[in-house]
Amino acid sequence: MLTIESLTHLGMGRASDGQSLLPRVLPGEEVDVAQDGTMRIVTPSVDRVAAPCRHFKSCGGCAMQHANDAFVAAWKQDIVIMAVHARGLTPEFRDISTSPAQSRRRAKFSGRRTKKGAMVGFHTRASDTLVEVPDCQLVTPALLGSFPALEALTVLACSRKGEIDLTVTDAPLGPDVLIGTDKELTPQLRVELAALANQFGLSRLVWNDEPVVTINPPVQDFGGTGVVPPPGAFLQATKHGEATLLAAVEEITARADRIIDLFAGCGTFTLPLAKRAELHAVESEAAMLSALDRGWRTGHQLRRVTTETRDLFRRPLEADELRHFDAAVIDPPRAGAEAQIATLADSQLKTIAMVSCNPVTFARDARTLVDAGFQMPWVQVVDQFRWSPHVEVVAPFTRN
Repeated sequence: MLTIESLTHLGMGRASDGQSLLPRVLPGEEVDVAQDGTMRIVTPSVDRVAAPCRHFKSCGGCAMQHANDAFVAAWKQDIVIMAVHARGLTPEFRDISTSPAQSRRRAKFSGRRTKKGAMVGFHTRASDTLVEVPDCQLVTPALLGSFPALEALTVLACSRKGEIDLTVTDAPLGPDVLIGTDKELTPQLRVELAALANQFGLSRLVWNDEPVVTINPPVQDFGGTGVVPPPGAFLQATKHGEATLLAAVEEITARADRIIDLFAGCGTFTLPLAKRAELHAVESEAAMLSALDRGWRTGHQLRRVTTETRDLFRRPLEADELRHFDAAVIDPPRAGAEAQIATLADSQLKTIAMVSCNPVTFARDARTLVDAGFQMPWVQVVDQFRWSPHVEVVAPFTRN
């Protein structure tokens, strides 16, 4: 018999034997683990609930559906608090903001051919076994509604023994689908795929890096400005999460007339902020900046937006390049932005809004800014990756 003492940041339970890490358990639970590895909860936690999704036991897409919402929210908040406190920082923490069920607007499914047709879904945890998820409680109803199209695409795009990736984004005029496959795109296959896209009402269909057909531009709304992102380009996971992050960024930069947006993507923050300020958007992917620029040029009552393609890991903006701006917005990938943060710390900037999807690198970069004289008065945790170990953070950094 083992007692679960705590959870890791990935949601694994630390057992009382000092070595076991067990999935889908909660602190305080007593667990019986058989020699074959099967596990039985002997004494369940008061925070344990019946999973809202019938696929939870077999699907590896979610990790925390066995815990009530209050427990998950507190656990995620604590992950960020511990990371920040480990760097000697003690800001105020605002209440966590959690996206609702069935709100994930993009998902990467796997497809595999079968004797009867095809199956589409997620893999079981740490396994190659594919599980169909027709009643997934994570993704939007529009993504669930795309499954017949994804199954038909799998029949065309997948070899008998292999698998394909199906990245699907919810767009207003039909699903935006990116197929990842080793199969060659032939002229005949292109014709068949275009017909299938028409049949199922897909807005856009892309084969690896090659567009097959665009029936309706898969427009995403960034603060009232329409943008057509490149296939598979970064997008905040939920509209709710994006709105929460944007509200915080707008609050932090409210007094700035000239803002630099670092790791700008397709303009998630750039275009809404351009309603009241001039923006310079910097991003390493030229295709994303092209999408942002087209959105700005067709937008209404937006102030001047300029763009710059630049690898901010290898060539961060230097302090003298930042002197033209009143504020910076920075939303780096999971690795953080150590080099860029160092030059921000050395600059004359007085206001920075930092968004992060990794509490550890967020805390590291926050420490650098605080050591340079910035204050971090509060932190907002945003959970747009419901029932997963992932979490988003946004915080202001200001100095006189």
